[in-house]
Amino acid sequence: MKIHESAENYLETIYILSKKKPQVRSIDIVNELHFSKPSISVAMKNLRENGYVVMDQDGFITLTDAGKAIALTIYERHVLLSEWLIQLGVDEKTALEDACRIEHVISAKSFEAIKRHAVEGRRLRDSK
Repeated sequence: MKIHESAENYLETIYILSKKKPQVRSIDIVNELHFSKPSISVAMKNLRENGYVVMDQDGFITLTDAGKAIALTIYERHVLLSEWLIQLGVDEKTALEDACRIEHVISAKSFEAIKRHAVEGRRLRDSK
């Protein structure tokens, strides 16, 4: 199933927030992404209906296995691509912005090739 870029961003944000705090609520996402409360509410409803998140009676949001799998994929892409761009000499701000765009459109095949190249490059640098 193809998931929209915005949904991938929400899932990644929930994952990142869950690494920083024990429980994630919609207001945390509002504060992180600087979107309106109604926008986040609609997005969370859509993510719940598609089985990517669950929300308990206290409003705490948890990724389902399907949601976490997507979030981890996008997060891995973001981290590797931003680090790789910085190593190539791109300034950090631009690298982070570009990685955020690239992470959603790059194919799994191309990402794996970049990942292999980046890991091999790291190995070569570390062995010197």
